[in-house]
Amino acid sequence: MRAVVERVTIDHVGHRGDGVSLDAGDTVYVPYTLGGETVEVDAGSHPDRRKLLAVDVASPARIEPFCPHFGVCGGCAIQHWAAEPYHAWKRGIVVETLAQAGIDCEVAPLVDAHGAGRRRVTLHGRFGTHNVLKVGFAAASSHDVIPIHRCPILDPALDGALDAAWALAEPLTSKMPVTKPLDIQVTATATGLDVDIRGSGPLPTRLVTALSHVAEQHRLARLTRHGELVLQRLPPTLQMGRAEVTLPPGSFLQATVAGEETLAALVAECVGKAKEVADLFCGVGPFALRLAEKSRVAAYDSDAGAVAALAKAARTPGLKPIKAEPRDLFRRPLVPPELRDFDAVVFDPPRQGAQAQALKLAASKVPVVIAVSCNVATFARDARLLIDGGYKIETVVPVDQFRHTPHVELIARFTR
Repeated sequence: MRAVVERVTIDHVGHRGDGVSLDAGDTVYVPYTLGGETVEVDAGSHPDRRKLLAVDVASPARIEPFCPHFGVCGGCAIQHWAAEPYHAWKRGIVVETLAQAGIDCEVAPLVDAHGAGRRRVTLHGRFGTHNVLKVGFAAASSHDVIPIHRCPILDPALDGALDAAWALAEPLTSKMPVTKPLDIQVTATATGLDVDIRGSGPLPTRLVTALSHVAEQHRLARLTRHGELVLQRLPPTLQMGRAEVTLPPGSFLQATVAGEETLAALVAECVGKAKEVADLFCGVGPFALRLAEKSRVAAYDSDAGAVAALAKAARTPGLKPIKAEPRDLFRRPLVPPELRDFDAVVFDPPRQGAQAQALKLAASKVPVVIAVSCNVATFARDARLLIDGGYKIETVVPVDQFRHTPHVELIARFTR
């Protein structure tokens, strides 16, 4: 079908990274464009979203993307914008979202925590038309898989991850329905690549044998399927402060090493001289294990495997006691009597935030609360609860470990 060409002017870049056109009073979103640009778009592609066809008048801040897959692969939203305006835009997302929530506070300059790049990646595998295997990332605004053999935003520690994913996907996808994607999660660890496969269904003996051969050939530290062990050459470990953590299969981690270290340093600075600290939504302990160098820590998370890994790492000599306990903080948040003896509480929930726990914190007398978040909107909601409960918010620090995307981490200290 021939494109219906329309010429529009881009007003600004929205919070999701798309250019926003306000021509004729209608709001239209155009990916891969910048404010001030005049562009040609396919007017028939979507009611309020247009496909970019050509840039007629480019912004002075437009730069050449560094990845040949940019604009087709859906992994990155922004590689075409110079660093300074990009940083201002990302900090602006935090400023504007907090202002809309009626939260008046200082927002610090954006901290770049991309470091060496992403240390974990989820690849998709699928046989497409003509029975051709595709392994890579989802296409922009599509479930199609874009074949990838190299990704420049990955940490060098993930070298070999894409080759291993292709080799694992071939025997697994050959018998799967074309419409069902295979997910291959790869994490770089100190002992090698840790791979968890999801979507394959039960593995017959012949496939386990084939996968074990691939794992040996690519020197994987561990291979699991939905968390169940297929093969382990070495326990996958990471250093967190003084402690060494053995990762549970498919474990959550901050996206970059620099991101984890930056957030942990900011948390430690906010905690200060607190002697008794609670770490809520603690995961495998990136905060708790570092805080325990100076403070006694009580750590809680719903992921029992992560908590067990933290408890084991907590035995590291030189650390103060860490009490690690599995607990669903969405259904059973810590209540004010349980919070009474803590000098500081840290909470770092998933993207949906921690409304139930924030309500209990707001009703407590904890002198210092540190909120870490990967979602500005849910952070603003939870921060509003704390402020309405009598807390004062100090400076908010935005942290960019998801460079080239609209995602931003942030950390804030609340006191009463």
